[in-house]
Amino acid sequence: MRHFTSDRRAFGCLALALWLAAGIVETMAAEQSASQASAANAWPVFRGDPQADGIAAGSLPAQPVVLWKKSIKDAMFEATPAIGDGMVYIGGLDGYFRALDLATGDERWQFHSELGFKAPAAVRDGMVFAADGDGSAFGLDARTGKQVWVLHTDAEINAGPNFYHSSVLIGSQDGTLYTLDSETGKEHWKYSIDNMIQCSPTVIGDRAFIAGCDGKLHVLELAPGAKPEDPTKLVDSRTIDIHDPTGATPAAAGSLVWFGTQGNRFLCIDWQAGKQLWEFEPRRKQPFQSSAALGPAVVVVGGRDRNVHALDRTTGKVVWQVATKSKVDCSPVIVGERIFVGTGDGRLMALALASGEKLWEYEAGGGFTGSPAVADGRLVIANDDGELFCFGAK
Repeated sequence: MRHFTSDRRAFGCLALALWLAAGIVETMAAEQSASQASAANAWPVFRGDPQADGIAAGSLPAQPVVLWKKSIKDAMFEATPAIGDGMVYIGGLDGYFRALDLATGDERWQFHSELGFKAPAAVRDGMVFAADGDGSAFGLDARTGKQVWVLHTDAEINAGPNFYHSSVLIGSQDGTLYTLDSETGKEHWKYSIDNMIQCSPTVIGDRAFIAGCDGKLHVLELAPGAKPEDPTKLVDSRTIDIHDPTGATPAAAGSLVWFGTQGNRFLCIDWQAGKQLWEFEPRRKQPFQSSAALGPAVVVVGGRDRNVHALDRTTGKVVWQVATKSKVDCSPVIVGERIFVGTGDGRLMALALASGEKLWEYEAGGGFTGSPAVADGRLVIANDDGELFCFGAK
């Protein structure tokens, strides 16, 4: 009888363990699904995520249509929108930073700054972060537009913020990367280079990257505070020579980063080994302003040589090129098996990621410098005619 009781208890323990394990797996699956849904419904930073890979988590219809269009006199948009909690956030050269309803395009609030806004915004945890042409960075209440804090730098800011734990990272043309408490604006630390910073900082793991106008890739080792309320720290830094200035934001995956320079070169750098793996130079010598998007096999970037280039991620060899009628400063975005990118003559295109085949096109009129933001089944982009477009399913 004792053996029977022991076996029954063992079976009961095993059943309980299996039940608990099943519950844990179910909970983890639910959390992962919720996380994916949250990512698909937001475009919180310039390239969609901290590693700046330009990949949208959601989807778009095969033939997007204009759901709404907002025309704002004298706005002239150069920035990429940020999207969060059903709102679109974007600043214009008319001096106004705006919040609009993603579903309708209705304006919810404005925030004014005299010299206007070129930099992409960022949004997180009920705060939106914007920076102006006078070198001021603002932390605003995302619901009301009320200023919570302000940081004054010594030069224009035209690059978007990024996040690391509780900190917001903001680069300025005064050559300094400022790291602030996102809620209070209190400075945690700053890092300076010998020339301007015109790229957004890229963050992957505990590393941040700045491709500077000093001809160097700066690799910063970061550390979170011991407690959530503790400030993050700059542990170490080193540089890798890239020989040209650049304003493009590096796209990161694993130990590699990809970005173009002002010297007509597009680079792949192994930041762990501290060396360049390959470079690509278009025949028509023009600087790269576009930041790259990372597909599974190719890296895609727009060029001022009037081409969209798809390069093998491993070798840098050309996989396909699509000629355009104008420069491409707009940074492409990957949505599933398609690339969405705008041109300087006002064309927004969808290209097949594998082949470059043109699958869809919309002629907006005004040129695109800012890039698409994709969230909640919609693509939002603005042009230099002061027009803001939202595309989606009919």
